[in-house]
Amino acid sequence: MSEAAPVRDPRPLGPAAYLLCLRGIVWREALRFLQQHARFVAALVRPLIWLFVFAAGFRAVLGVSIVPPYETYILYEVYIAPGLVAMVQLFNGMQSSLSMVYDREMGTMRTLLISPFPRGFLLISKLLAGVAISLLQVYVFLAIAWFWDVRPPLIGYAAVLPALVLSGLMLGALGMLLSSMIKQLENFAGVMNFVIFPMFFASSALYPLWRMNEASPLLYKICVLNPFTYAVELIRFALYGQISWPALAVVAGCGAVFLIAAIMAYSPSKGLIARRGGPGG
Repeated sequence: MSEAAPVRDPRPLGPAAYLLCLRGIVWREALRFLQQHARFVAALVRPLIWLFVFAAGFRAVLGVSIVPPYETYILYEVYIAPGLVAMVQLFNGMQSSLSMVYDREMGTMRTLLISPFPRGFLLISKLLAGVAISLLQVYVFLAIAWFWDVRPPLIGYAAVLPALVLSGLMLGALGMLLSSMIKQLENFAGVMNFVIFPMFFASSALYPLWRMNEASPLLYKICVLNPFTYAVELIRFALYGQISWPALAVVAGCGAVFLIAAIMAYSPSKGLIARRGGPGG
């Protein structure tokens, strides 16, 4: 009886193959974004309403003292601008997770995850594509806010880019982790209500933390434990050419934890996807 021929390992994928895969995923997400005009408009409507309507009403009743990184008294709309930038990234991260739930129900997620590339690389590529889209939305918002007298130093528009990438990765990884837990597309609305809005309102996006502490020490503690607070502060300091090292550490740490948890959740052997019968839904 002849011995079975040994199974040869496939040829390892080179850097060119990984770059081609990354480009394909980013291009696919870009085309999807360009075809969804309402998504782009919706991403800007929410922060612009806060900037144009709510900020005008709150300006007379909410004073903002001189706190870092500001060196003088500022208008309320100047204070909330970094929080609204983080809002754009938060909603974009949730929209990316919605698209993953949709792909899983349609079966296209299975096609992506059975490719020869490592599952972690595929998820990171999709995450980077979402961050690239959020950067476009953020800079359009900042351009509109400039005409509303929200004008950080010109160097801030470049200095904030690394902070936007890091905060976008953290919020996108959180959305990716949530997408692994959502069984059906209809359940996404519940996630929007119980995750997005508490994260946004229980943070320093709309009010300084010292004012939170004066109003409610319990709410202040919740804001301190909220990772979204540190994403806002990281963007706030970066817009003025400064670095908040505590915010940088928290955002980087939480982003790594969320990403590792999402990769494990999409693992075919031990993740949440395995318990549902595969990534195809």
